[in-house]
Amino acid sequence: MLKNRRSRLKRFFEDYSLDCVLFTNLHNIRYLCGFRGSEGALLLTRDGGWFLCDSRYTTQAAAQVGEADVLEFMSKQDTIAALVKEQGFLRMGFEAAHATVAFFTALSAALDGCELVALGAELDDIRSSKDADELQRLSDVAALSSAALMAIRPLLRPGVKEVEVALELELEMRRRGADGRAFDFIVASGVRGSMPHGIASEKTLQAGELVTIDFGAIKDGYHSDETVTVAVGDPGERQQAIHGIVRTAHDMAIAAVRPGIACKELDAVAREYIRESGYGDYFGHGLGHGVGLEIHEKPVLSPRGDAVAVEGMVFTIEPGIYIPGFGGVRIEDTVAVTADGCRVLTPAPKDLFIL
Repeated sequence: MLKNRRSRLKRFFEDYSLDCVLFTNLHNIRYLCGFRGSEGALLLTRDGGWFLCDSRYTTQAAAQVGEADVLEFMSKQDTIAALVKEQGFLRMGFEAAHATVAFFTALSAALDGCELVALGAELDDIRSSKDADELQRLSDVAALSSAALMAIRPLLRPGVKEVEVALELELEMRRRGADGRAFDFIVASGVRGSMPHGIASEKTLQAGELVTIDFGAIKDGYHSDETVTVAVGDPGERQQAIHGIVRTAHDMAIAAVRPGIACKELDAVAREYIRESGYGDYFGHGLGHGVGLEIHEKPVLSPRGDAVAVEGMVFTIEPGIYIPGFGGVRIEDTVAVTADGCRVLTPAPKDLFIL
């Protein structure tokens, strides 16, 4: 599995004539060698490599790291420099999108005779298309998260605080095996629904309000992301109409997913329908984002996105309408691109439940 993942680096070695590539981003390190700690570096060649860590993680790395030798360091930069010199490397790529100026300066000072080659954010593209193991993990955590929401749905009633909903949802996820929450849950009721990132507050749910719940879990390093909008009591006609528009835009975008389609075209499918329905000014964010070892990763689905969908990509479809002083609706599913379309990973129903 790790060998197949590392094969995605081949083009960087060839295009930039590199002897090695240095990784310091922990998500990329986990993806490429299996290490799950909070500090370390991975130096890869075309055929092998080394994982470097301090004494806190030597034992852990020995158990987790695959297909790389484990080296303990006192000074990360000095150990990298000594290894590069010992191997006679002349050109080393590094993650420019993730390296701090301080780290780059220290590493440059420690290296002698080896050119540092900045590799941009495109290096993160190696994780864009998920392998079978990742797809299973993403499917499992999505199912867990959706089941947790359905279990706490009876809590959604007038007089309950948004923060109480968020807390019970997180606890239910943990009861079902989640390692934690994927992000601070959004529970936005009534007029607060106009805030796309309306993190749960002390506000109480009121009869007749819509409640937007954006939630997700983490398990084995992988994230889920899903949003439902439900009604506490009978909603008004406009609320129902807006929910219907968002639901249709959501369904149209999911139906359009297939390998080869530009991600910005998927965004346009939903955005154009919302615009034609008279609410174009109230859908400001992009349609979606990749989900995996990070809650927000490549690809980006927006009018400015330049990615093209390929089989194995996992991303969200989450159109919304947000009207200041009135409220809002967002509906979100996470999908995996298949050979001829997509598979929805987040199974919670997206109908307008009236609770």
